Amino acid sequence: MASYAQQAASHQIEAWVTEPDRSALFQKQSEPIPFSTQNPWRGGAPIVIDESHTMQSVDGFGFALTGGSAELMMMMTPSARKSLLEDLFSTKGDHIGVSYIRLTIGASDLNSFVFSYNDLKPGEKDMDLKKFDLAQDKKDVIPVMKEILAIDPNILILASPWSPPTWMKTNDKVKAGSLKTEYYDVYARYFVKYLQAMEKEGIRIDAITIQNEPLNANNTPSMRMSAQEQADFIKNHLGPELKKANLKTKIVLFDHNLDRPDYALTVLRDPEAAQYVDGSGFHHYGGDMSAMAVVHNAFPEKHLYFTEQMIVERPGSPDIAIAAQVKRMIVNVTRNWSRNVILWNFAADPNNDPHTDDGGCPMCQGAVTLDGDKVTKNVAYYVIAHASKFVRPGSVRLASTNKGDMSVSLTVDEERPEVVRVATFENQEVLPNVAFKTPEGKFVLIVANDTWNVSSFKIQFRGQYASIRLNPGAVGTYIW
Repeated sequence: MASYAQQAASHQIEAWVTEPDRSALFQKQSEPIPFSTQNPWRGGAPIVIDESHTMQSVDGFGFALTGGSAELMMMMTPSARKSLLEDLFSTKGDHIGVSYIRLTIGASDLNSFVFSYNDLKPGEKDMDLKKFDLAQDKKDVIPVMKEILAIDPNILILASPWSPPTWMKTNDKVKAGSLKTEYYDVYARYFVKYLQAMEKEGIRIDAITIQNEPLNANNTPSMRMSAQEQADFIKNHLGPELKKANLKTKIVLFDHNLDRPDYALTVLRDPEAAQYVDGSGFHHYGGDMSAMAVVHNAFPEKHLYFTEQMIVERPGSPDIAIAAQVKRMIVNVTRNWSRNVILWNFAADPNNDPHTDDGGCPMCQGAVTLDGDKVTKNVAYYVIAHASKFVRPGSVRLASTNKGDMSVSLTVDEERPEVVRVATFENQEVLPNVAFKTPEGKFVLIVANDTWNVSSFKIQFRGQYASIRLNPGAVGTYIW
């Protein structure tokens, strides 16, 4: 049986690189990189991959399919839309294999207009939800989802509401307000209706959040919901209703910024609510990524999800700021225990439309810009590509050298060569990276060179070494 050293030496590393000057955009490199028994002198301390130390499983990487995104896709010719969706969701050839989608339950601020699935005339109520209807989604979101599922039937979907129907709210408006306590039960059944109606369309929702950005009432639509209100809604209404309907859809709480981990911790410390909760969702418009690790350390049995982040760049820019965003959105998010990364959002037009008025997002650029059938790929597309194509669902994060880790230096005594001297030092120069093992047994390392002057690094794996060139500002995904 071959030793670990022999196995590693036989491996060749496949590299996919994005250069900051756009000379390569998630491009497979022509020459494979070999492992060697020799420790190359250049490249500083190596990135050591420790496959014996495993962390969280991966659910996937992707974007939000907003109503606006789907609307633009439905305006494309069928052949152009098919080509776009193949590029996004297939793993064949150069396609990037997006593996996770976020849908909006009703309208978000990136819809042309606001709607829910139970809109009524002023003063009306529908306690039995007899007028519940997915009519608007059947025009765009559902047809696009069916085409996506034809490419990847196993893609995971998370769904989030921006607001309940206005007749359930304290202010009777799409913006701000709160959920009236007397409608907690009917709103829980509204969720059940949505999940069952989507399942009838062949679209299974894996997880739901209860309210997008519950501490932000500036969007149109939006709604405030405190941690105490969310705990009450989960334990006394939504959790029991999902159980009664025999729905296995996961409940993900919070769905807002990393500056408020107290929200998630407040709900999770309530055992009656926590029994129904799979985990917590976060955005990074505020706070530090380490907040996810704080929640993980307090409740390690609960999962972490990264549910939204907008990434934009100036259209037509000659450079692409890929390293900083891969470091933030892929390396730092997954190193802090998230099972997924969802960016905001799939598509917008050249004017960043559509979006709602008075609280929509005029700067929300899509992963792709759609101008009829013309497709322009933006920075968010390449950020996700560096993870989604090769770090497939079911992959597991592995330990790898991180900045601040202690490293070991071995040197031979000059006068007594039989004596090996050992020194430890804090590693401050290693490039930002994260490592995974895939269900097929492959290893994937994603590295972002966020320096101005480092041009190479080393991988150490099973006692073997690989020396790799990576230009300042570039990102590489390495597979063996």
